[in-house]
Amino acid sequence: MKLISWNVNGLRACVQKGFTDFFNEIDADVFCIQESKLQAGQIDFAPEGYHCYWNYAEKKGYSGTAMFTKIEPISVTYGIGIEEHDHEGRVITAEFPDFYVITCYTPNSQNELQRLDYRMTWEDAFRAYLKKLEENKPVILCGDLNVAHKEIDLKNPKANRKNAGFTDEERGKMTELLGSGFTDTFRYFYPDVTERYSWWSYRFRAREKNAGWRIDYFIVSKALNDRLVSADIHHEILGSDHCPVELVIR
Repeated sequence: MKLISWNVNGLRACVQKGFTDFFNEIDADVFCIQESKLQAGQIDFAPEGYHCYWNYAEKKGYSGTAMFTKIEPISVTYGIGIEEHDHEGRVITAEFPDFYVITCYTPNSQNELQRLDYRMTWEDAFRAYLKKLEENKPVILCGDLNVAHKEIDLKNPKANRKNAGFTDEERGKMTELLGSGFTDTFRYFYPDVTERYSWWSYRFRAREKNAGWRIDYFIVSKALNDRLVSADIHHEILGSDHCPVELVIR
């Protein structure tokens, strides 16, 4: 089973830059996107052979997630069931026979860490949500989690130590999540590989220089570790400031 996750940074714009070609060529069983920046009816994207699920932010042109799956889920839910966190279209959960698949667009702590306190509240609530699901069956979480966990996960760790996405607080929450029984699948296969990133700033020719961050993940319940086949980062795929990431499980 092949799963893809991609922060498209505006699906309408990404469709103009080759999204559909990649979608068709990669032929994923489950394809998740973040930052769709859509409201209902703003795009006609309904790929043949897929069940399509959308979660829109209340604020126009902001956030939003979607999931396209060949296998019809047993059930689909939107958000995490907490009013404070469910206005921005950040989470879709699909239940399958053996596991849940969750696409997530984690809140960014923003410039000068204006939203860091909210981000910490979100992290605790979201981790509790995942652990509650796990009581029923294992979890596959994918998405833009807006944190580079270790120094190996970004080009310039020292310069970014107190910047959004690489604060001690955010990194600590990722450590806490993984420590609660989850596996970072890319690092499972490639614990020491460097310079593999999934996001590059549009400034300073960052992508050309590969001055990036690995902030897009597939994270799974440890119960699924023996079913992991491969993980990949499709850095060659353009169309967004992020690139797609992949997980194959048996």
